Amino acid sequence: MNHHAARRHVAGAALALALLTGCGAGSDVRGFLEDTFDEQSESGDTSTYLAAAPVAAATSQIAGAVPPAAQASDAGSEYLRYDDDIVVVSPASGGSTVRVEDLDGAYRDGSYAYLGQGFTPGSPAATDDDDDDVK
Repeated sequence: MNHHAARRHVAGAALALALLTGCGAGSDVRGFLEDTFDEQSESGDTSTYLAAAPVAAATSQIAGAVPPAAQASDAGSEYLRYDDDIVVVSPASGGSTVRVEDLDGAYRDGSYAYLGQGFTPGSPAATDDDDDDVK
């Protein structure tokens, strides 16, 4: 292989690596929230953001960008469960509040079990739509 061909192979490999790395970044819900919304507070593994959009639109935006393992609604709020995080989108003045917390917290203690399939500790994501509250 001549010197120019080797350079092309190295350049091609570097481009492929950059594209693969960029594609993988989209699966991180925390990164998406940080890049998309205004952070209001942070405490431990919990961050709260302000979204200008109402609950339904903000939830669709988040779930469209980073699909959740399970989704449910209760009392005007939307809940998105990911492998490592829970995202709660709630109504707020001028839009909605988006809170993300680590699954090691309230989720593992069963605090979200009332939301049903996909939200109890150790449960798999919802696989059917028999329950109107779980999508």
